[in-house]
Amino acid sequence: MTPSPTVPTLQRSNALPFQRSIYVRRFPLFLTLCGLLILLLVVLHITVGTLDFSPRQIVLALTNQAEELLHQQVVLGLRLPRALVAIVAGGMLGLAGAILQTITRNPLAEPGLMGVSSGAVLAIIIYIVSDAGGDAWAGVDSGLILPAVGMIGGLLTGLLVYWLSYDRGSDPMRLVLVGVLVAGINGALISVVLLAAQESEIMRIVRWTIGSTSGRVWVHWQTIWPVALAAIPLGLLSAGLANTLQLGDGVATGLGVRVEAARVLLLAIAALLTAGAVSVVGGIGFIGLIGPHAARMVVGSDVRRLFPLSVLFTAILLIASDIAARTITIGWVGLLTGLDIPDTAGLPVGAVTAMLGAPFFLFLLLRGKSAL
Repeated sequence: MTPSPTVPTLQRSNALPFQRSIYVRRFPLFLTLCGLLILLLVVLHITVGTLDFSPRQIVLALTNQAEELLHQQVVLGLRLPRALVAIVAGGMLGLAGAILQTITRNPLAEPGLMGVSSGAVLAIIIYIVSDAGGDAWAGVDSGLILPAVGMIGGLLTGLLVYWLSYDRGSDPMRLVLVGVLVAGINGALISVVLLAAQESEIMRIVRWTIGSTSGRVWVHWQTIWPVALAAIPLGLLSAGLANTLQLGDGVATGLGVRVEAARVLLLAIAALLTAGAVSVVGGIGFIGLIGPHAARMVVGSDVRRLFPLSVLFTAILLIASDIAARTITIGWVGLLTGLDIPDTAGLPVGAVTAMLGAPFFLFLLLRGKSAL
């Protein structure tokens, strides 16, 4: 049940494939169009589901003038915060992926690379299985405790990866290898912890492992937006520094950049972005790989454009995947297996992104092969 970490293919720093782009001449206008698309997807996210709403009903609910109390509870209490969490978490994972791909000069790097995602999930499921909070925290999924535990676990894992990879400086290739190793160990530990879980806990654990926005309400929004407000601007403002590191350590040093300090700063920002997102939505895979790559195909490798577009593209990808997850039911699985699965049960969003990620990963491999 534990998804294995993505093992990136190491590339030479001067021979990166996947850098062909569709030049966007009016970049600010393109960003504006992406923002409008996100707004449209938010409206669609609120509209569709087991209970459909008309645009008029949505407007009335958002302005506290709903004709029925149920409409206001569903729109304002459930669907709107879930949509906002999906957008912000997607943007954070997209920016983290773009940063990691840039500083490791590895086109297949993604947020799970440093083991931060699996470290956050491991900390969360250990907390669930150990019942550290007692009966008072039986409904902790709707509170702040699990996100806090996940963020601590993710950041500590990122620190561990950097420490293990440090040998008179951090080498991008060694960092990748250590990150994959730690992520693999975390995945194995998650499987071991699952064996100790009670049957009632397994579904909660699986949703955290795969990644899900189900049940994310305003308290989760209050958890994720302060981290995003701090980390996303930091990532965007570091674009010039990341551009210099792309040139190689020797060139960056010649330009007066303290390479080690710059790499530590960017890795810390990527770890904060990843841990903040995963601590709220779980280990959603592949979108931190797909979003930055799609942005790179449009604007190329100049991170002054790549970073903001990665935020928007990945936010679009996650909220669109969440719409699909809410509308695709898996009741037929219960009919085939005899399991007690409601007819209206939906997929976790992490399952949708995994189904998107596998063919996209194959596409990248074929594209890279043709470019060599």
